[in-house]
Amino acid sequence: MTQTHRFENRVVALVCLAEVLSMTGFAAYAAFLPTLRVEWAMSGVQAGFVSGAFFFGYMLTVPFLSGITDRIDARQVFVAACVLAASGTLGFACLADGMLSAALCQALTGAGLAGTFMPGLKVLTDRVDGPRQARFIAFYTASFSIGNSLSLLSTGWLAQFLPWSRCFFILALGPFLAVPIIWFGLRAKKPQGASNAPWFPRFGTVLARRETRRYILGYAAHCWELFGVRSWLVAFLFFAYALNLGTPAPMTPTEAAALINLFGLPASILGNEAAGKLGRQRWTAGIMVVSGLLCWVVGFSALWPWWLMLGLLPVYFISVMADSAALTAGMVQATPQEQRGAAMAVYSLAGFAAAFLSPIVFGISLDLAGGSTSQWAWILAFGLLGVGGMVWSAWTVKQPQQS
Repeated sequence: MTQTHRFENRVVALVCLAEVLSMTGFAAYAAFLPTLRVEWAMSGVQAGFVSGAFFFGYMLTVPFLSGITDRIDARQVFVAACVLAASGTLGFACLADGMLSAALCQALTGAGLAGTFMPGLKVLTDRVDGPRQARFIAFYTASFSIGNSLSLLSTGWLAQFLPWSRCFFILALGPFLAVPIIWFGLRAKKPQGASNAPWFPRFGTVLARRETRRYILGYAAHCWELFGVRSWLVAFLFFAYALNLGTPAPMTPTEAAALINLFGLPASILGNEAAGKLGRQRWTAGIMVVSGLLCWVVGFSALWPWWLMLGLLPVYFISVMADSAALTAGMVQATPQEQRGAAMAVYSLAGFAAAFLSPIVFGISLDLAGGSTSQWAWILAFGLLGVGGMVWSAWTVKQPQQS
């Protein structure tokens, strides 16, 4: 192994580890959703609003926090954002007592993710280039699934011994642990073209590039489905388990959701490899069609025996995640290096705007179709998650294809 390869491997390992630790509070609300919904007497719309507030906070801050990485070292943004993420989780532990206060804390935590996820990718791509970059981007993107699963597992384990407020308090430690990994583990690096980069990203320049724009729209469709699933998966498993009282499952809904999310790790990495060989847009369009069809089947699966339902959900989640790294790597490679911070800002803004709306629309669908105890309500809510990907696939296959 050459010295360059060792350096690249070290950078990727440190950035991925820091991203995972920064996300310990990410899925805490989703894990406690069934409990908090009862304790605070929230409707499906209200519960979805709290979920969506996380992504609203992300959406408000990501244009600046990601775009500024074209001008200053993304490492600085990552460290500051870890403090934001920890503050939001601590605030939830100490202050949340209903929909509005919980939504405010979730928005602050979401702002923290806005300064770690895409800026973390910029930390990586500023330091690692060349033929292995697309693969490293896939590793980093896949680390999001590890972070989500770690958050779910940690929350579920802590919930066996502590009330939800103390669980949130402990989960706030993760972002603080990520700070020294990034700050002391990596050297400072000024981004290319920093002296000419604006303090606020120029979205028009990014959107003028057709290929970049196509990946941005694809990511929005991807996030609509992915974060709708992540926000409501634990609640769906509670509903499904309640229909199978005679045959208890071997794991709790939180544990099952964490395990299902882990399937996103190989799916994202291998999906990027397949996309590189078959063509990114062709691969992504096909995968979105598959997941768009499977999401309807998931809604029906609550009536199945638990073992059959738990067998389907990982397959579905694999189809949801198989285009994730392919989209992100495609966007990075389609954008000039000096514009990548701005492109990541627009990319994240579009994706997490969809992620903000998706849990709310999911909750509205549940309420209008009969509530969270209705099988048909869950079928409709899950089915709507696949609409964006199906539309994007139908549109993109008509466009000129690039690898």
